[in-house]
Amino acid sequence: MRSRRRGSPPLTIALFVRHGQTPTTGKVLPGRARGLHLAEEGRAQAQRAAERIAGLPRPPVAVYSSPLERARETAAPIARALGQRVQIHRGLAEIDVGDWTGAELRQVSKSSQWWAVRHWPTGFRFPEGESFREASARMTDLLVDLVDRHRGSTFVAVSHADPIKAVVAATAGLPLDLFQRLVISPASISALGFGEDGPYVLCVNSTGSLSELAVS
Repeated sequence: MRSRRRGSPPLTIALFVRHGQTPTTGKVLPGRARGLHLAEEGRAQAQRAAERIAGLPRPPVAVYSSPLERARETAAPIARALGQRVQIHRGLAEIDVGDWTGAELRQVSKSSQWWAVRHWPTGFRFPEGESFREASARMTDLLVDLVDRHRGSTFVAVSHADPIKAVVAATAGLPLDLFQRLVISPASISALGFGEDGPYVLCVNSTGSLSELAVS
C-alpha cells in the first residue's frame, strides 16, 4: 500500500460501478439497445453496492450514470443512499457494438472476428459500430474531466463492463490489447485514485468490503 506524504492533498477517488445483472447478462450482446432492465438479482446487487458505498468514511459527492436503463437502475439506489441525484453522462455508455447489437454470445464467439475482440482489440471495430480504441479514448477523456471537476473528492460512475475495463487499463498503464484480461462482474466496484504524484488503481472488481480504499 502506498503512503501519502504528510500535508499532501487528499486523493481524488473515482468509483466505477458496473450495472447489476440483467436477464441476458453473459448470454447476449445488448450494446446500446433500449429496454433492458435489471433482473431481480441485479436490483439486489445494486442495493448492496449502494450500502457499501454509503458506508465509506468519505462519501461520494456525485453519482454519474450511463444513459442506458440497466445503468440508471443501478445508480438510483446509490444516489438515494448518498442523498444525491443521478447525473446522466453519455460518455459512460456501453460500447456501440453496431450490427452485433442483440446477438447471442455463443454465436458471435464462433465468428472469425472474435479472436480480435479477445486478443487484438486495438485492431477491432464492431461492424457499423465503435472501435475499442474509440471507447478507451472516450472513457479516458471522461475520467480526466470528472477528476478535474471533483478534485480531492470521491465520485461514482456507473457504466458497463468493457468501458470500465478500458478505463482501468488506461489508468494502470496496461496496453489496450491486454484489457480483456481484466474481469468486471455485475455490480462490482473498481476504484481509481488520483493524487499529485499520479494515478493509482486502488481495487478492481470488488464485490466485498471496500476497506482497501483506506490509504495508509
